[in-house]
Amino acid sequence: MWSSETSHAEVRRVLRRWRRDRRGSAAVEFAFIAPMFFGMLFAIFEIILTFLAGTVLDNGLQQSARKMFTHYAADTNMTQADFTQDLCDRVSVLLECSKLRVNVSVSAAGDAIAILKPVTSDGTFIDKFTYQVPQPNTRETVVVSAFYQWPLFVTQLGYSIANIDPGTANGKYLLASMVAFRVEPR
Repeated sequence: MWSSETSHAEVRRVLRRWRRDRRGSAAVEFAFIAPMFFGMLFAIFEIILTFLAGTVLDNGLQQSARKMFTHYAADTNMTQADFTQDLCDRVSVLLECSKLRVNVSVSAAGDAIAILKPVTSDGTFIDKFTYQVPQPNTRETVVVSAFYQWPLFVTQLGYSIANIDPGTANGKYLLASMVAFRVEPR
């Protein structure tokens, strides 16, 4: 039979051996750190993809707005749907066309230019846009804006960059691009 002294000594010896055994400690430490590491990594990728989509929207709008600058839109009676489709053809690599919104406003020479703000102070998106084709041989100022509600996934888990419905599960980041110009004379 085992005596109480022997069992205590045996237990102490096993505990000492267990404390010295470091096998698997790296795996345990990684298990503690991994969720934070991967969460941060995916958040960085999401932010990079968001800014890349914004750049694609900027470049696409520059190209599409050129059709108004060069009178192509007025000469061909380009509608808002036609203009949006032209823009969509340029940005469909990253953006879903059904979520793309376009606003074109024309101001007379010397008049104040009204810049559209489609998000209220509480983060609600206002889906009310106009489309005015500039007339040739005028001094009108044209402002062409494009908006896209970019969905967020990873950044909703912590620090959120959402400016549409912030603090909710369906928060989005509004990608906005704008071009302002005077119509080219013929």
